[in-house]
Amino acid sequence: MFSPIKINYMHTEQQKDEALWKIAKRRAAFKQTCTVYFFVNAFLVGIWFFSSGPWSYFWPKWPMLGWGFGLAIQYFDAYHSNNIFTAEDEYIKLKNEKTQQ
Repeated sequence: MFSPIKINYMHTEQQKDEALWKIAKRRAAFKQTCTVYFFVNAFLVGIWFFSSGPWSYFWPKWPMLGWGFGLAIQYFDAYHSNNIFTAEDEYIKLKNEKTQQ
């Protein structure tokens, strides 16, 4: 049985602008995080190089990998999540299922 669900769509320009503003904030935050990631990790590599030398164990890889994983998730959220899992796509799927019955 198909239950009636109230579907909220972006009809007004103000709602569309708010959604675009949220995307713009996420993208700006990602760019800022990338900059901080680069400088902090360059600093860590500098500490490693000048304290242990280039032939010692490269310990900065661990913060780079951990933070890099988080950065990859933030990138996906900022640049690709607005196209996936949208309410409009789900509505179209449900509408197609209902018409096929």
